[in-house]
Amino acid sequence: MNIEELTEYCQSLKFVTTEILWGDVLVFKVGGKMFCFAPMDEGELKMNLKCDPEEAIELRERFPAVLPGYHMNKRYWNTVLIDGSVSDNMLRIWIGNSYRLVLSKLSKSDRKLLEV
Repeated sequence: MNIEELTEYCQSLKFVTTEILWGDVLVFKVGGKMFCFAPMDEGELKMNLKCDPEEAIELRERFPAVLPGYHMNKRYWNTVLIDGSVSDNMLRIWIGNSYRLVLSKLSKSDRKLLEV
């Protein structure tokens, strides 16, 4: 997966907005809340994803490319190195899980605004 494929997949999810923050970080949000972001100017592609705390630990133990979330609450966020060691399909699953987790935590009124 490259940055274009990451962007295309994230933007294919309903109600996703995209912006650039902190100078060079591509941020994907649903309902104004981040679910995925990726620095654009670093040599190796990586992304941060929100995760259920138990799943976050399990993924770190199973996959060397999954690390505690860089500059984030490490209980809820993982940094995933997109280095080819994890299949694109698995990366899409993890992105989708992050998206659904964030979506599920939105207030009822915010979800209603998104017609969820």
